[in-house]
Amino acid sequence: MRLPALLVRSVRARGVLACAAMLCLAAGSPRAFSQDQAADQQSADRVIVAEFTNEALSPSHWTLTLHPNGAGHFHSEMGKPPSGGLQEIDAPDVDRDVQLSPAFAARIFAVAERHNRFNENCESRLKVAFQGWKKFTYTGPDGTGSCTFNYSKDKEIESLGDTMGAVAETILEGERLEMLLAHDRLGLDREMEYLVDAANNGRAQQICVIRGILSRLAQDDDVMERVRKRARMLLAQGDS
Repeated sequence: MRLPALLVRSVRARGVLACAAMLCLAAGSPRAFSQDQAADQQSADRVIVAEFTNEALSPSHWTLTLHPNGAGHFHSEMGKPPSGGLQEIDAPDVDRDVQLSPAFAARIFAVAERHNRFNENCESRLKVAFQGWKKFTYTGPDGTGSCTFNYSKDKEIESLGDTMGAVAETILEGERLEMLLAHDRLGLDREMEYLVDAANNGRAQQICVIRGILSRLAQDDDVMERVRKRARMLLAQGDS
């Protein structure tokens, strides 16, 4: 059924006005846009650095720099040669960008906020075995802070140390897998068994950070089927 010409023009006019109003709302005022940009920049300028040092281990020192979007950088330095066990091949010095999940990064920054940007005494001073010095440093437009500890009575801080150590372990395992793929493909079987176990019990976290080498192993017909199967299993775990 045709509408009268006047009604059609009226409907079209209202449609044009409605579209114009929606465009104005979508565009927003310059001031609001500027405020959004400032907020995004402020968030991007926030940085957390986790640092670990233990001269008796290898690597003897590593740092993991993390931004709110999950982007980061990992640097490690070799220490004493490994004494044997499952990880007989030592990871070389590492210095590369990494990408963790944004959800994981958000949890880390939330811990920093709850602990006053690490402006507190983290060390318990209890007589416990030396595990290595852990240091957390926060830098951002809203302030700075840092704390260092071997063992913390604060369960959340102690857990954060374990968590960041588990991420570092995942990155280092990725480097070991790269070396084994290049020089000892048979050794991949035992290393992948170790990695799956570490991922299942939380000693290795954020498997997404080594997605590249796992994808290559999953598709490589020249490695053992068990290696390909375990690689696919880890990839299916996503950002854990």
